[in-house]
Amino acid sequence: MSPRNNFYKTSEHSSRAFDNLDGVYSPGRWTGTPRSGYFEPHPIVKEAWEALRQSIVNFRGQPVGTIAALDNSSEELNYDQVFVRDFVPSALAFLMNGEPDIVKNFLLKTVFLQSREKKVDNFKLGEGVMPASFKVLHNPLRNTETILADYGESAIGRVAPVDSGFWWIILLRAYTKSTGDTTLAERPEIQRGIRLIMTLCLSEGFDTFPTLLCADGCCMIDRRMGVYGYPIEIQALFFMALRCALLLLKPDCEGNDCIDRIVKRLHALSFHMRSYFWLDIKQLNDIYRYKTEEYSHTAVNKFNVIPDSLPDWVFDFMPTRGGYFIGNVSPAKMDFRWFCLGNCVAILSSLATPEQSSAIMDLIESRWQELVGEMPLKICYPAMESHEWRIVTGCDPKNTGWSYHNGGSWPVLLWLLTAACIKAGRPQIAKRATELAESRLLMDGWPEYYDGKLGRFVGKQARKNQTWSIAGYLVAKMMLEDPSHLGMIALEEDKQMKPQMKRSASC
Repeated sequence: MSPRNNFYKTSEHSSRAFDNLDGVYSPGRWTGTPRSGYFEPHPIVKEAWEALRQSIVNFRGQPVGTIAALDNSSEELNYDQVFVRDFVPSALAFLMNGEPDIVKNFLLKTVFLQSREKKVDNFKLGEGVMPASFKVLHNPLRNTETILADYGESAIGRVAPVDSGFWWIILLRAYTKSTGDTTLAERPEIQRGIRLIMTLCLSEGFDTFPTLLCADGCCMIDRRMGVYGYPIEIQALFFMALRCALLLLKPDCEGNDCIDRIVKRLHALSFHMRSYFWLDIKQLNDIYRYKTEEYSHTAVNKFNVIPDSLPDWVFDFMPTRGGYFIGNVSPAKMDFRWFCLGNCVAILSSLATPEQSSAIMDLIESRWQELVGEMPLKICYPAMESHEWRIVTGCDPKNTGWSYHNGGSWPVLLWLLTAACIKAGRPQIAKRATELAESRLLMDGWPEYYDGKLGRFVGKQARKNQTWSIAGYLVAKMMLEDPSHLGMIALEEDKQMKPQMKRSASC
């Protein structure tokens, strides 16, 4: 059997491992009544479901997604649109509740939008680019409905959403896993959509690394925040999308070449990320003692990182037990900030080894006040302030210190934390965070984000009735109640990608 087939079968077998957590999951409407006795249902669950259903968007009589927020207290901007990344927790909630139709309609509608010609000014975007969002337009005079998609040409900063295609593939795999319906993924337009995304990401260029080079503002952090280069969020989503695509692509004449390229990229990407993005106290000490200006393939300091560039805070932040994937690694640059989404997805995709997953959990427990505080969960840590904030964000008034993307606390991240905790065998961490969130979310009107070092204050520009805050809570609650739900969003470690103990031949 070829290496590609070995990889394919190992991944497929691994993705089924979670089916045996509490028996095989049979989709059905979730009542909020726990079967495991883990905790009693909270009164706000019913309110959350009602709010989620109010956010549903229909197109020609069929549900196709959920809008970003139902907040009538301020200007809508683009919060009345269906965002690909925002819809993911909503989709998972509906799948876990035995309502897959809205997810199927969304997947089909977005792959149709992918096929449209995409231009920003006079420049044509890559064929595989997925929309960041879309809006259903009603014409009452003609009694017609049309869809207007945004591929980045209307976004702040005019940046295409690199993460949209990855979330689409991950959601397609979740739908297939949850429903057992393989016919959707096998449809020609869906197979073509996967191949287009993969072709866009696997194209050869000038890069010497297997990671994806990205601009600021290309993901959940969609404003200037110094994440340009090789941000952990994109690399972790890229890794997970590659693994999901491997399970979804048909090994036919059109798919085989793509499958082979995915396998090669996965091996290179896993080694690179586990070797150069991982930080624990030993690695921090090694970087602190780095020599610079090394030349040749035997260099230990491969990226020529200057030890004096290490920020003071990281030495106090790093516990004796614990570790995490840092924010960015590129020539002469290491961004040591903690980014929640990237680290949680690294666990779910098994980019993180079991040992690394445990270390990330240890870090969260050791630095609970900093990363969770009074409202889960810090999108990144620490915040940039004063001169650093002015230089890196361009004096962005929305991303001031400990607000929004700059150290703000985002309730939507609760579902990712919960899934990662369950996969790492530490559900008590997620339960503690969920109890914190549900003590305030409904009372505060389901805000988009919270401000302050502890997440004590509703964000200064946060929209209320933010759909993914609502859905994120519901998904977290349902996974804690029935951990077998994890199978649709998590992948087991592939033994063929087991990392070598050495960081490089020279170490």
